[in-house]
Amino acid sequence: MVDYATLYAQWQHAPEAYWAECAKLIDWDVPPTKIFEPATGPYGAWFPGAMLNTSYNCLDRHVAAGNGERVALIWDSPMEGRLEHITYNQALTRVEKIAGALAALGVTKGDRVVGYMPMVPEAAFTMLACARLGAIHSMVFGGFAAPELSARINDAKPKVIVASSCGLEPGRVVEYKPILDMAIGLSTHKPSACLIFQRNAARATMVAGLDHDFIEAEAAATPHAPVSVLATDPLYILYTSGTTGRPKGVVRDNGGHAVAMVHTVDMVFGVKPGEVLWAYEGKPVGTPDAGAFWRVAAQHQVKTLFTAPTALRAIKQQDPEGKLISKYDISGMQALFLAGERCDPPTAIWIQELLQKPVIDNWWQTETGWPITARFLGLGLTPFKPGSGGRPCPGYDVHALDDAGELVAPGTIGNLSIKLPLPPGCGPTLWENEEGYRNAYLNSFPGWYRTGDAGMVDEDGDVWVMGRTDDVINVAGHRL
Repeated sequence: MVDYATLYAQWQHAPEAYWAECAKLIDWDVPPTKIFEPATGPYGAWFPGAMLNTSYNCLDRHVAAGNGERVALIWDSPMEGRLEHITYNQALTRVEKIAGALAALGVTKGDRVVGYMPMVPEAAFTMLACARLGAIHSMVFGGFAAPELSARINDAKPKVIVASSCGLEPGRVVEYKPILDMAIGLSTHKPSACLIFQRNAARATMVAGLDHDFIEAEAAATPHAPVSVLATDPLYILYTSGTTGRPKGVVRDNGGHAVAMVHTVDMVFGVKPGEVLWAYEGKPVGTPDAGAFWRVAAQHQVKTLFTAPTALRAIKQQDPEGKLISKYDISGMQALFLAGERCDPPTAIWIQELLQKPVIDNWWQTETGWPITARFLGLGLTPFKPGSGGRPCPGYDVHALDDAGELVAPGTIGNLSIKLPLPPGCGPTLWENEEGYRNAYLNSFPGWYRTGDAGMVDEDGDVWVMGRTDDVINVAGHRL
């Protein structure tokens, strides 16, 4: 196994050759003949001219390789009392049909589809169905207030909105459809159709001529084949914003995203085919108790658990001695990953002592799409430094700059910045707002991407994120 220092040095020595090798890990319709084009976009473009389909890479190729009966997704819902193991075959069948349903509503390559969904399998299937068509999806956090949803509808201008009738939270049902109706009413842009996923906890009233039943449309649809798109074509738009101004629609392109994901899952998270990675967003209390993490990890043989520090603090408040951990066999879990906000050292030390497993804080952003820094479970782990986000991933040259854009000494707090170009998978621009991208990230320090985070790089190369330098507020792992 290659170690971190060796791999990072390989990237530094020959970055295009490094990413050319990584690109061989995915299936291309037209393989890349050029790895990077510096003259395109705000800082360049990865794999220009190459073509692929993300949905094919996520599903079809695994079925074609004989892995169709492997489990692709586990849906464990304490709120509904349901547990489903969904195979690649089953996922592909549903995604093909949902893509067909969207196509029947007029969605084609380049169209936008906004999703307003809770954590249900249909949310993942909808995203993959959009990717299958070459459409651009934009998922909005379920339960987001109508004005915020409306702002995203106005910016993305979706042809279709896919929404659930409701979401379930401990002790309450949140009806999504009235919020969606209000948001559409506030929007200057109007979708041509809505697909509504009806849930029994609160079935929605449908608007004639606009709303279509998700399950009925899926059942009636003709399965749709994957549509080849350019590596540089947008895959999705993910909105983030500061406390003021227009929401920032971060664009993720197809090729760079696919290459970064397949490279990262082993290098950073140490997860291999057939192993279970569980990413949890929220507070695991009241579902039914603060032992929910450990129950799921034991029941599903989770190797890697990924959550936000806020979740751990919620557990610590209710189970400070970790008594609920002892109820479950989590011997198969190899590491706990944290992101979304800096983990305070006392919490990191507390949970590592209880679990006796590596606790790996890693730092990334909506804009980057994959970790900027980590500790690299797949490379043997860098040292545990509570409060640090680890060392830069290959592809990221991270430094702290003073306000004049000059490098500061190791251990000195400054503006954490990444030397351009950003690696594959990072957002190449904002949706229909390249000037806004340059102003937000590039113009402050020419030649650098300004992260908006303040922090330092110590003498060992570990990066410490201390806070924000702009108008973004982190609340429970959500950027507001």
